[in-house]
Amino acid sequence: MKLSRKALWISALLWAAAIAAGLGFWLRPVAYFNASQYLKEVLAGVDNRSLTVNGVRIHYEVEGPASGPVVVLIHGLGGRAEDWSNLAPYFARAGFRVYMPDLPGYGRSERPARFSYSVPDEAEVVVGFLDAMGLKQVNLGGWSMGGWVVQIVAARHPERVSRLMLFDSAGIYEKPAWDTNLFMSKTPAQLDQLEALLMPDPPPIPSFVARDILRITNDHSWVIERALDTMLTGQDATDRLLPQLKMPVLILWGKEDRITPLEQGQKMHSLVPQSELDVFNGCGHLAPQQCTGEMGPIVAAFVRP
Repeated sequence: MKLSRKALWISALLWAAAIAAGLGFWLRPVAYFNASQYLKEVLAGVDNRSLTVNGVRIHYEVEGPASGPVVVLIHGLGGRAEDWSNLAPYFARAGFRVYMPDLPGYGRSERPARFSYSVPDEAEVVVGFLDAMGLKQVNLGGWSMGGWVVQIVAARHPERVSRLMLFDSAGIYEKPAWDTNLFMSKTPAQLDQLEALLMPDPPPIPSFVARDILRITNDHSWVIERALDTMLTGQDATDRLLPQLKMPVLILWGKEDRITPLEQGQKMHSLVPQSELDVFNGCGHLAPQQCTGEMGPIVAAFVRP
């Protein structure tokens, strides 16, 4: 049975589209992964919005009931709002309105050339975000560098933070025992080393995916370099700020964390008498993404009035 000319054209177009999609995925796999995640979040009811804070366009995600009490979550170095996609639903299902901004320089927010990207300046943007959203008091959480940011917010503006959550947080004065240049990896081998620091037993990264990740890292490395330059001075360390905190503080840590080892979480716990420390076995620095089954119920219970 012969195919009609129209059917042949349709078949040819479908093959061409499939080849183009395959080539696009091979050339820019990260864009395809991102698009898949964006679609998944939209279908789950996550809204993407933006506003201007201190002259900088800030992208943020929000989910959960509009009338619910508020949780604000701040990502880490090189991170973005989507990093909270596994944990945020626990708050939303508990009735909370969850805001997840991209800090300046990260995710889909603006990358102004004149911004310092220091932790204190990022903290001021978080306060500006609260002001712009009309959020007088919130439950505030931060991961890694974001934990450092929220410590400063809580210390400088304690009236704005009802409860504080620190996830594998940086902040206290400790010189990293690992090569911080790995956050600006230039080779697949360096990328593998970074992955090994971030999680126990990381899966291998296909070469074409590694190539695309390195391309993006190269484009944005100046932001991370500027942030690290300020952090590594130790001038903004929070050792002296932590004992001043009076709000309830929950400290959550992956036991296998090699970026901010558990000893740092234990020191934070000792500096904040009213804090609670929960440690998650088998988890590394990416515990909020990879150990949410254990972590989610704990954080939701902590912020529940």
